[in-house]
Amino acid sequence: MKSMPFFHCATDEEIRQGKTTDIYFLRTKQVLEAKKMTKIRVYAEVTPGRLPRDWPWGILCGIEEEAHLFEGCPVDIYAMPEGSVFYHEDHKGIREPVLYIEGPYGEFCLFETPLLGLLCQASGVATRAARVKKVAQEKLVLAFGIRRMHPTLSPMLDRAAYIAGCDGVSSLSGAKITSTNPMGTMPHALIIAFGGQVKAWKAFDEVMPDGVPRVALVDTYYDEKAETILAAEALKKRLDGVRLDTPSSRKGDFAEIVREIRWELDVRGFGHVKIFVSGGLNEETVGILGKAGAEAFGVGTAISNAPTIDYAMDIVEMNGNPVAKRGKLSGKKQVWRCPQCLIDDVQLSHLPAPKCSRCGNKTEPMLKPLIKHGKIVGELPKPKAIRRYVLEQLGKLTLSI
Repeated sequence: MKSMPFFHCATDEEIRQGKTTDIYFLRTKQVLEAKKMTKIRVYAEVTPGRLPRDWPWGILCGIEEEAHLFEGCPVDIYAMPEGSVFYHEDHKGIREPVLYIEGPYGEFCLFETPLLGLLCQASGVATRAARVKKVAQEKLVLAFGIRRMHPTLSPMLDRAAYIAGCDGVSSLSGAKITSTNPMGTMPHALIIAFGGQVKAWKAFDEVMPDGVPRVALVDTYYDEKAETILAAEALKKRLDGVRLDTPSSRKGDFAEIVREIRWELDVRGFGHVKIFVSGGLNEETVGILGKAGAEAFGVGTAISNAPTIDYAMDIVEMNGNPVAKRGKLSGKKQVWRCPQCLIDDVQLSHLPAPKCSRCGNKTEPMLKPLIKHGKIVGELPKPKAIRRYVLEQLGKLTLSI
């Protein structure tokens, strides 16, 4: 008898075989096959619903996985490049597609569930990470949230956070998929195991190679200021930073604690020591603590458990004819974007490119070939290249909190 897997997760093959779909898509396929209708050719678009918490924009993530999901399937797919900014609607109020599929519906109906799942969560994580990075600007942001989610997802979570702007990730699997070095400091457990802060800090310094920053965790037993001074006196010039992971029950005015520690470090000649904060952070608290003097942020649950983007897939053309359910607009479309203003204009695909409604510049098509007749034809950039693309766009966007 075949044993059950130890961990409750689907394999690559199970996903690619449609084994993770909703039952009503399987029943749909069975009905189409029975009625010899599997070859009806449709154009189906994927659009986002209204973004969580009235966010004005999102960051698209999951396109590389979509390419591998549909590789070998007899369809054509056009999509925005991974890492693209997207909106719920264009400037005219027309909901904008981030991806569309053309092909025989019976050949791909089983993939609607994984198609959406690959985009919804990853795009939510990427959007939250980009919002945090937009606030932090040039200061360091690390993704610390994998411990809050199923470990199977750790590569996806860290990749989404990294490409959207985080400067580093904490997990070994996330670092591997992003071709970066994992980043982190030390846990409270290390200090407790040594029976004291100074012993643990010195042991860390003695054992870790020179390339690992000496960042001391300074809130295990005493007041943060007291432990910061202890760490500075113990490691002196070898101390790169101090990390405050203060629980909410002890924070009080956390920004005031940060300001106090910055002052005490500076007055003792430790101006080079950076203040790293973590624990319950989001884009709002990162902004407040950054102004108080924090120079690095470990953001966990806010990123890894970010609200999902509610994408939906809808057939809007069948056998060359426009069709659509109520509330959706029929017809094959293209999204045109001004590269300077990042303003979008959704039009039927046969219409010529419009000018930017704000500056009058030329617009560019955002939906580009990804799959042709089941073959991957679109570029699948490396995470570092996608991250550069995201950061370039973030420089042109505003942020509401």
